[in-house]
Amino acid sequence: MTDAPSLESLTEALLSAARSAGAEAADAMAVASTSLSIDTRAGALEQAERSEGTEIGLRVFVGKRQACVSGSDLRAETMATMAERAVAMARLAPEDPHCGLADPSQLAQGWDVAALDLADVGSEPEAAALQEAALACEAAAAGVSGVTQVESTSAGFGRTRIHLAASNGFSGGYMRTGHMLSASAITGRGTAMDRDHCYEHRIYHGDLPTPAEVGALAGERAAARSGARKPPSGRFPVLYDERAATSIIGHLLSAANGAAIARGSSWLIGKVGEAVLPEALSLTEEPHRVRISGSRPFDGEGLPTRASLLVENGRLARWVLDLASARKLGLESTANAARGTSAPPSPSVSNVTLTPGSASRNELLSSMGTGLLVTSLIGSTINPNTGDYSRGASGFWIENGEIAYPVHECTIAGNLLDMLASLTPANDAKAHKSHRIPSLLVEGLTLAGA
Repeated sequence: MTDAPSLESLTEALLSAARSAGAEAADAMAVASTSLSIDTRAGALEQAERSEGTEIGLRVFVGKRQACVSGSDLRAETMATMAERAVAMARLAPEDPHCGLADPSQLAQGWDVAALDLADVGSEPEAAALQEAALACEAAAAGVSGVTQVESTSAGFGRTRIHLAASNGFSGGYMRTGHMLSASAITGRGTAMDRDHCYEHRIYHGDLPTPAEVGALAGERAAARSGARKPPSGRFPVLYDERAATSIIGHLLSAANGAAIARGSSWLIGKVGEAVLPEALSLTEEPHRVRISGSRPFDGEGLPTRASLLVENGRLARWVLDLASARKLGLESTANAARGTSAPPSPSVSNVTLTPGSASRNELLSSMGTGLLVTSLIGSTINPNTGDYSRGASGFWIENGEIAYPVHECTIAGNLLDMLASLTPANDAKAHKSHRIPSLLVEGLTLAGA
C-alpha cells in the first residue's frame, strides 16, 4: 500500500495540470477532513457517524475569465481531466475585469501557525468515549426538575487540514481541530411544550465543559421556559442575551461585506467614516487569537491576516474585502477572503470583538424596567437596502427590572441603523467564542405578541 499524497503535493499537481491544460494562472486547494459524531436518545445510542475524505479544488484563469472545478478523486489522470475541463469552462465564461490572483508582493510571508494553537494533536476520541459523554450529558439534562424529555444529545470531534497554493508563488497550510458537546431538552407536554439547548465547542478537549455541565445547563434553560406565553404588544426596550446578541453584530458585518457593497445592496453604503455604533464602542477583527476556531494565519487568497478595526469609536472604519470586491470598489483587499474547494473566494470576517460595557446582564435588566429579554431568535426578514428588521423571538418578559415569566411566539421589529446606534453592551462576552459579543440592550423596538 502506498502512502497517501500530502496536501501540498496535491495542490502542486493541480497547478501543474492547469499549466499543461493552457491556464495562464491558477490556484489550488486541498482539504482533508475527519469527523466523528455520536447521538444518543432515551439512554441509548441513536446514531453514530464517521467520515473521512480529501477534497481538491482548482481555479483557473484565461485572461480575465475564470472557472472552478472540484472533486475527490486524487488520481493524476483525474486531475488532468479536471484541469482541461476548467480551462474549457474558463474560455466560455464571461469576462470579469476584477478577477485574478494577488500580486506576489501582497502575499503572506513567514507566518507562525504553531503560535495560533489551532490543533489538539492526537486528541481524536474513541467512539465509545463519545457515547459515554453523550449519555452523561443526557442523564444530567434529564435530572433537572421540570424537564419532561431530552430531545437529543450529541458528542463529536472534527479535524480539518487545508493547503492552498497558487501560480503566483503562494503555498501554505494549517490544521484545526474541534470537540463538541450539545443537548436539547423539553419542558411541558403537548401544545405546552417548549425547548432550549446548550451547545459547546472548543479546539482543545481539555477546554470543553464536562458532559454533566452541558446537560445540566440545557435542562435548566428548558425548565425555565415552563409555561411560556406571548408577551404584550407595544414598544419596549429589548435585551439580547449573549447567546442571541451575536446576530445583531452579524447583520452589521453582512452589510459591511464588500460583495454586498459592490452590488449596491447594503444599508451601509456611503457610511464609511460615519457613526454606526455609540461613540464608546469599537468592533475589532482579531484573526490571530490563540485557540479560537476563527483564527487563521492567511486568508483564502494567501494574503497576511492582521488585527484591524471594523468600527472605531462608533464610526465605520472599512469594508470587509477580498481581492475581487476591493478591485470593484477601487480599494485594497483587507485580507478577508474565504473559500472552499468548489467556488471562488468571497469576503468573510474571522474573529471579532465588540467593546464590552461595565454593567452585568442583570444590571442591564434592572435598568430596563419593563421589556423583553431575548434568548432565542428564529427566522429573519432584513431589507438589505434600508436595514428594516423583523425576527421571531422567545425569551423572558421583564417587569420592574426582574424576570416575570417566559415568553414565546412574538416578533420584534425595528431598523438596524437605529438599533445599532442605541446599543448598550454588558460585560458578559464569552472569551472562547470567535465572535466575542456581550449581551446587548436595544432601546425602543416594536413587539408583536398577545
